[in-house]
Amino acid sequence: MCHMATSNESPTPVSASGSARDRLLEAAEALVYAGGIHATGVDAIVKQSGTARKSFYTYFESKDALVAAALERRDERWMRWFIEGTLRHGKRPHARLLGMFDVLREWFASDEFHGCAFLNAAGEIASPDDPIRVVAREHKERLLDFVRTQCDEYVASVGADARRAARLSRQLLILIDGAIGVALISGDPDAALDARAAAEQVLDAYHSHARPASGGQSSTARDRNRP
Repeated sequence: MCHMATSNESPTPVSASGSARDRLLEAAEALVYAGGIHATGVDAIVKQSGTARKSFYTYFESKDALVAAALERRDERWMRWFIEGTLRHGKRPHARLLGMFDVLREWFASDEFHGCAFLNAAGEIASPDDPIRVVAREHKERLLDFVRTQCDEYVASVGADARRAARLSRQLLILIDGAIGVALISGDPDAALDARAAAEQVLDAYHSHARPASGGQSSTARDRNRP
């Protein structure tokens, strides 16, 4: 599952404290992220969680229900990590949009990186109506919504047509997911930097179509020229 390169986000070992339900969720998240849904059995999840098998049936009607709940849990934490990391990269939208890829590179460079949990899970589930696919889709919608808020600010800052923000956000989401896929297959965390360079070109293209600010220079251009 999408894993973050911060000390409090390590998926293993499963905590000995917490409720049986929480430990089952932690174990499912760790094992499925590392090995996949179909390769992970209920017995392995129960064993790693340190709970009794009856606890599994107490809280979840099936393995798929457990995986969906674990994905929902991961979505909350991953989005919080990504948003906080992005916002730390600057006050200006241009810096934050490019900063997203710096955040990704930190993740790609971690030993625990195994790609995106939500893309991985969706790839194993055929039905678009399956709860696991639904959670994966909702995660990408939440990610797109966050990117869109940054794009809204960016197009406003350069004086571009506000309607361009929606398309820009979709383009950047494709670069984000593309970088994740390339980093997973190649093992090269610098895929994030390649995506960052492409994102900068996309942003510059929107900037070049913007209305010039007073003095013939946009606010973003002035920001870039500041020491």
